[in-house]
Amino acid sequence: MSQDENIATVVTHAASDIGAFIKAQREGAQVSIRQLAARAGVSNPYLSQIERGLRNPSAEVLGQIAKALTVSAEVLYVRAGILEPGEGSAVRDAVINDSAITERQKRSLLDIYTSFLQQNAAQAQPPPEATAEEPSTD
Repeated sequence: MSQDENIATVVTHAASDIGAFIKAQREGAQVSIRQLAARAGVSNPYLSQIERGLRNPSAEVLGQIAKALTVSAEVLYVRAGILEPGEGSAVRDAVINDSAITERQKRSLLDIYTSFLQQNAAQAQPPPEATAEEPSTD
């Protein structure tokens, strides 16, 4: 199997996983697909395709669906593979819950924050040991 086929398989699995999760949440809330589509501001056919795993929604659409289902957008982001599961973070929570910025802006801020955390973690690790000793210049 080629790398492109592997990527396509992963994306398809993620789309079906998030779709099944959204459908389960919708059914648990006893909301019809039409009602959810209207609340989320997406078309009925598009939401149906998401639920069946045929479309992979953007972070912005996931945010709209999360709001319509009254679930955390972060939960949907993690399910869709947009965010890595991990410990709660005051910064992450503040960004996700800020209604003054768009979902796209939230995603950008979270990406930057994550890159800073990764950069700091890499700098905090001790340098690799030298493979050969340097001659002393005493």
